[in-house]
Order: sequence, then C-alpha cells, then structure tokens
Amino acid sequence: MSAALGWALAAAALAVGYVQWGWRGVVLAATVIAFWLLLQFSRALRVLRNAGRAPIGQVASAVMLHARLQAGQRLPQILALTSSLGTPQHAAGGDPEVFEWRDGGGDAVRVELVGGKLARWQLIRAVDAAAAPPATNPGGEP
Repeated sequence: MSAALGWALAAAALAVGYVQWGWRGVVLAATVIAFWLLLQFSRALRVLRNAGRAPIGQVASAVMLHARLQAGQRLPQILALTSSLGTPQHAAGGDPEVFEWRDGGGDAVRVELVGGKLARWQLIRAVDAAAAPPATNPGGEP
C-alpha cells in the first residue's frame, strides 16, 4: 500500500469517527491507527531479525529467488524472500543500489534498486559466468 493511501485512510477514519461518535470516535480511530502502525513495525523488525541471523549474501537457491522477484518490490520484501542481507556491490547510499545473493552452488542473483524499488535483476550462473553474459529478468526491462 502506498503511504498517501495509508494517510488518506487514517484521516478518513478520524473524520468518520468524529462524525459518528464525536471525541470517542476520534479516540477509537487513533487507537486503531496506532495498532496498525505497531503491527507494521513488528513485521519489519521480524524480517530484519531473521535476515540478521543468516550469513550475509547467502540464499538457499538463486534460481528460485530469481523466479520470485518482481519489478517494484521494496528491499524489505526482498529480504523476506531471501532471509538474508545482501552483499552490497556499489558504494553505500548510491542510486542505484546493487545487492547480490549467492547460493551454495555458486549461482548468484544481482538486484538493482532505483528509488528504493526493484528495477532490474539478473541471474548469474556459476558455470556460465566466464562463458556467456548473465540472464536478465523475464520480459526485458520493466
């Protein structure tokens, strides 16, 4: 969900609460909004905790990760898929941000985030790394 839509829903809940039940409705809406924010914060911490426990840049299967990636995914969604922090491939804070995950067989997936969203990704096969260019995401450029 986009941030603008979330804020619009929160404002609508506050307005409806006020119209229906006065200040009690506003308190109820504020409580529901705070609960929702706590759920989102808890989910983000759980993803980061799980990713922090795993070896950096390791994934069970690079091919399966490559198949599950979709254009527009954010880093927390990618971390939930990999259960591991990626190895940065460029200077920190640069745009695009590039991260890489490898599996036990040497295959790797390199993802490129532009504006915080997944723009491009490629599968780098261990046996083909020296012989051929890497496969890009299905369907070409998103």
